[in-house]
Order: sequence, then C-alpha cells, then structure tokens
Amino acid sequence: MIRVLFVCHGNICRSTLSESVFTYKVKSMGLADQFIIDSFATSREEIGNPPHRGTVNKLREVGIPLVPHRAKQITLADYDKADYIIGMDTANIRNLNRMLKGDPEGKIYKLLSFTGSGRDIADPWYTGDFDKTYDDVLEGCEGFLEYLYEKGEIHR
Repeated sequence: MIRVLFVCHGNICRSTLSESVFTYKVKSMGLADQFIIDSFATSREEIGNPPHRGTVNKLREVGIPLVPHRAKQITLADYDKADYIIGMDTANIRNLNRMLKGDPEGKIYKLLSFTGSGRDIADPWYTGDFDKTYDDVLEGCEGFLEYLYEKGEIHR
C-alpha cells in the first residue's frame, strides 16, 4: 500500500480537492486497492469543518465524487505512517518541515514538483479561483501518478 497525505493550510480547499481528485483517478485506473489516501491541515483554524463549498461545487461541476472529510491537523504519528506527504505551496512545505522534525525520511513534496515545476498552488480561500486551483491540482495528481509509474511503485 502507498500511503499518500495531501496537505494545505486549513484542509478544506486544496488538500481535500487533491484527495478527491487523486482518489477518483486511482479508482478509475483500477489502482484504488494500492493506495491509502487522506488529507490534512498544517493549521488548527478549520479543524472539524467540511470541505469548502468552492471545492464541493468544483468537484460536482467536473463530475468527481467528493471524498467525505472533516479538517484535521497533521501530526508526527501521521508522518510515521505516510509514504508521501504532499503540500500545496512553499508555506505548507516550510510548516510541514517544522512540524515533522525536518522530514528525516524525505517524504515531503510540493504537488507541482511532480510536473517539473516549483510553482505553488494558489489558495482559493484567498483567490476565489477554484477553477485555476482545480487545474493545478489535476496537473499535479497526473504528474504524481507518472512519477509513481517511473519509480515502479505502480504499474499500468
């Protein structure tokens, strides 16, 4: 099993969007039984809250089922169980490294790094642009799957 954790600031927009998109992609490829997928926040601000309505609406618009979720903060115990911890932007990565003792096992990645880009995925909580966030998340998830194929962790 490959354990993937998507992480953003509040765990109601980008990370829940990524969790739902990636879950949908691996299910549609017949790979769901090879993954455990979850999402987390670096902050405590939204703990217990459901995904943002912009995330819910965008997923509905593109026909991807929302993975039921309540915001929760990542912990060191989550780090120990994860294979990949994927943040959305530079601030997430900085916070993850601080919270997870500097990433001693090299599990922390930025989602768009799998596309060959160092770009951040903008937070739609501030931008209001869930379309752009979805496009970036989709690109990142596809890049991550390609990375896993190239590493031989999954097979077509």
